[in-house]
Amino acid sequence: MREYNLSFISDKNLFNHVKETIEKYRFKINLKEFNKNLIDPIKLTFDAKIYGKSIEEIIEMESVRQIDKSNSNHIGYFQQNIFKYIYHKDSKMTNWVVPKKGFDIINEVDKIFVEMKNKHNTMNSSSSQKTFMRMQNQLLKDRNSQCYLVEVIAKKSQDVEWSVSLDGISTAHESIRRVSIDKFYEIVTGEKEAFKQLVEVLPLVMDDVLKDTVQQGVKNSVFEELREIDSNMLKSLYLLSFEKYEGFKNLNI
Repeated sequence: MREYNLSFISDKNLFNHVKETIEKYRFKINLKEFNKNLIDPIKLTFDAKIYGKSIEEIIEMESVRQIDKSNSNHIGYFQQNIFKYIYHKDSKMTNWVVPKKGFDIINEVDKIFVEMKNKHNTMNSSSSQKTFMRMQNQLLKDRNSQCYLVEVIAKKSQDVEWSVSLDGISTAHESIRRVSIDKFYEIVTGEKEAFKQLVEVLPLVMDDVLKDTVQQGVKNSVFEELREIDSNMLKSLYLLSFEKYEGFKNLNI
């Protein structure tokens, strides 16, 4: 195995975690999955007309979008679960766990409780308030706790008090902090540029993993299954959603 020379994670654990993430990637989509969240054929019709695309092209774009959304969730898995393997450069031991429920990442030894978000604008005011209050409750249980909202894609590098509006009142606590991912890696590892170092070696690790992985092409059976409903692709989309509506059995489109 190639040496990646990171002081805070073993080569084996890094390789295996990247491998697990890649193996989770989605390569297939069928009609049932395509319509899992109920496709809106009227929107797809607008999209086709406005962007000058065929309905087949719009269906392909929607299929790719859905696959991409699934894969974005797998990147969240990578970002969160890697901390099971990361240790401080001086101790070579990790105290970080990823529980099945509750906080995303916990260090019981240092009493650090983490909620991780991919982007700084992911949460609306309601979810921000809910998360902040959960952190407040943790401090009520143990005033020595530290609670972090960690953002992978933050506006800037930061480790600051997190302030939210509760009932119209701006509320903050020195032990509830908003932390960018680079600063969180520094807290966990003791390495100021740990996140940057990880990013630098990731392409190499992916190359090594993919050498041992049978790569798949995307398999899309949506078109084939839609044609079984009707040879007119646009009509098939409408029947998929509205078949039981009045008059749609005789849809002329």
